[in-house]
Amino acid sequence: MLTKVYGAAVVGIEATPITIEVNIDQGIGYHLVGLPDNAVRESSYRIAAALNNIGLKLPGKKITLNMAPADLRKEGSAYDLPLALGILAASQQIKGEGIENYLIMGELSLDGSLQPIKGALPIAIKAKEKGFQGCILPKQNANEAAIVEGLDVYGIENITEVIAFFENQKALKTTVIDVQKIFQETLANPEFDFSDVKGQESIKRCMEIAAAGGHNLILIGPPGSGKTMLAKRLPTILPPMTLKEALETTKIHSVVGKVKEGFGLMSQRPFRSPHHTISDVALVGGGQYPQPGEISMSHNGVLFLDELPEFKRGVLEVMRQPLEDREITISRARFTVTYPSSFMLVASMNPSPSGFFNDPNNPMSNTAQEMQRYLGRISGPLLDRIDIHIEVTPVPFEKLAEERKGELSKTIRARVCKARAIQTARFSKIENVHYNAQMSVKQLREFCALELASKSLLKAAMERLNLSARAYDRILKVSRTIADLEAEPCILPDHIGEAIQYRSLDREGWLG
Repeated sequence: MLTKVYGAAVVGIEATPITIEVNIDQGIGYHLVGLPDNAVRESSYRIAAALNNIGLKLPGKKITLNMAPADLRKEGSAYDLPLALGILAASQQIKGEGIENYLIMGELSLDGSLQPIKGALPIAIKAKEKGFQGCILPKQNANEAAIVEGLDVYGIENITEVIAFFENQKALKTTVIDVQKIFQETLANPEFDFSDVKGQESIKRCMEIAAAGGHNLILIGPPGSGKTMLAKRLPTILPPMTLKEALETTKIHSVVGKVKEGFGLMSQRPFRSPHHTISDVALVGGGQYPQPGEISMSHNGVLFLDELPEFKRGVLEVMRQPLEDREITISRARFTVTYPSSFMLVASMNPSPSGFFNDPNNPMSNTAQEMQRYLGRISGPLLDRIDIHIEVTPVPFEKLAEERKGELSKTIRARVCKARAIQTARFSKIENVHYNAQMSVKQLREFCALELASKSLLKAAMERLNLSARAYDRILKVSRTIADLEAEPCILPDHIGEAIQYRSLDREGWLG
């Protein structure tokens, strides 16, 4: 007897429907075809043990299983459940009525219980697109898949529950989540807050500008000056994610199995902080069977690179193209995968190997030559792609001892949201441009036209600091954001002057 069951394969961050055809005939043998990997081939042992432990059996006949399309590689153990149900329906051990109306995935344990899978959200999205009535998944993945409206999502703990469902012996309960409630709870209870930061008002101002325009940022200062503390709080002043952004972000984390159990939707902007020993493949993605890297895991959020000069130069250089294009394309001989990577880069570094500025009164400080050599580990083209450079100085005792708390993140976020609203209206007719940092050269000419006084000031700075054309563009973008924070339609000389101050590494004499 021939039976068809439906599953899905995840390629990149999108799912592709897989038709599992099971045919049982006279003879003996177990033949699994359709380009399965080792994990899929080993499913026969898990299925046989699981069925035996729930009082059923693998039929002693010739079993042929085809996973179509046959030219697409099938990876992982998530096909155990649809394969097992297909065998039971084809051997008439269960009725299997309506089994073709559901997209089914799950990894079997030997006792028949189910283990969580990767990519539940893209699988559910594809099930809705293809008109399936529902999706049957392990219970741990149910909240994640239930984000998709108009699709019945059933979270199950054991294969016996699915068998009872198709035998009409027991109804399964659909999983429902309240997306708006998740968003509200996240905004009301942030893990970090800018009110915890004592002093550093000028750095907070920088962070606000960076958040308002989506600008990349580098913090330069000695150990203990608060660089990491400030960076961790940046996501709390970014505008709340839209539902579309939350779905995009959750899809990426779902593919690598990083969605927290019980949290269906990622409503907080991601903050990723990889160690400086990371490889280029782990950072941008790839591998024999490509997976998203840290830059894609940071999509719609913040990628924080602490101690930037300690990262291998080759690792940093592979970020240059994704920083410009906001996506990364990984090519292999047989296929190409593109992952989104629209993130804010926040980097921090010490000004020298010892961690201190060139201070003759500090015995640990380095010479100007040593500082220059240390800074030389970061390439000019990469620094050019960072809009804001800012020096972070240690907080004096008087500020640390203050009882008064600083400004709350939600207060800063309100100003950031107003500036972003101005930018959203400005770029409403332009595709893939939502905030100032994404502007192209053409849009810079259109939206960052300067009056004579502003132009003269910028010209003098360009000539004195010997800035590159890319640095010129960055100053214009940052000054446009400063003007938006003040709801000023024109870029004034004050805005240009403040933006120029945020190019510390370009300033002559910065190294003393």
